[in-house]
Amino acid sequence: MIELKTAGEIDAMREAGRVVAAVHAQVRERAAVGVSLLELDRLAREVIADAGAGSSFLGYHPSFGATPYPGVICTSVNGVMLHGLPTAYRLREGDLLSVDCGAHIEGWHADAAVSFVVGHAREQDLALIRTAEQMLAAGIDAAVPDARMGDIGHTMSRIGRGAAYGMQNDFAGHGIGKAMHEDPFVPNEGRAGRGLRLRPGLVIAIEPSLMAGGRDDYHTASDGWSLCTDDDSRAAHVEHTVAITEDGPRILTLP
Repeated sequence: MIELKTAGEIDAMREAGRVVAAVHAQVRERAAVGVSLLELDRLAREVIADAGAGSSFLGYHPSFGATPYPGVICTSVNGVMLHGLPTAYRLREGDLLSVDCGAHIEGWHADAAVSFVVGHAREQDLALIRTAEQMLAAGIDAAVPDARMGDIGHTMSRIGRGAAYGMQNDFAGHGIGKAMHEDPFVPNEGRAGRGLRLRPGLVIAIEPSLMAGGRDDYHTASDGWSLCTDDDSRAAHVEHTVAITEDGPRILTLP
């Protein structure tokens, strides 16, 4: 069931989005060579708690997860594309880190992800991240009233495929509101002019991910959560929560 949100409900989700943005800002500032993923998760917990918010991720147990999720952020390093667990792993020079975070305030959720390099960055990694960010921006621009859901995936995939990166369409965007994951599914790849007609009040998370090796194959790691590239190439993941309004898309997870 797809639920359209009122202007007041979208404003409430914006408050949760501010918390998510604050988590990203502080985690990015703290992330450095020698810092563990668990330390970053503890920092994120503090930011969420200090804001009077709750974590959308902690204890979340979908059918594809081996166990309830143990952290408040996903920390995906290098060849881990999505859902990387916060572990004792300590960041190294040049690691590509993707951080996904969800938070809720008074029952309203927001969800976003960023990717960046720790320390000295290889140009290949920066290009991968830039392309993912360009995809996200294009997908957001396509999220306007009377467009179709397929338009979002189509415009994003043209950029990702055009850069010869690998993509997957199993774990993509989603509706969001009183639950972190709601209908509808928001594809990373789609057909222009096809799918659900977008209406004001629809709030969605748009989240493209890319695999540098050019292949589309991935697998679940032994931890039961981390989705890893089959060829061990690096991956990037970016995301915003976006409300469709009469005035165009409104990004709810900006600082």
